[in-house]
Amino acid sequence: MASTPEKKVKDKVVALLKQHGAYYFFPATYGMGRAGVPDIIVCYRGLFVAVECKAGKGRTTALQERELAAIRKANGIAVVVNETNIDLVEKILNTIEKENKHARAIPTGETP
Repeated sequence: MASTPEKKVKDKVVALLKQHGAYYFFPATYGMGRAGVPDIIVCYRGLFVAVECKAGKGRTTALQERELAAIRKANGIAVVVNETNIDLVEKILNTIEKENKHARAIPTGETP
């Protein structure tokens, strides 16, 4: 099965996330979820990061822009990457590591 150009971008993002030990998932809406949700949802050192992947000159839709804006308004990090700026994900992860070295999740009361 051949990889699409967008799949190749997603694969590179996932490789970076794995390298840093970030939690991530691909939300699957299947018509039941919210339209425009970014491709990859990430939690890294307690911070929320959303990554929308595009290939070539692909552009975000109005619904995607709405979701990215809502994430930013909630103080999350939301980015759009393609083959030319995929290093932005690495920069974000490195900045989180540097600035948020001792971040911890809020205790949930769960037994370790």
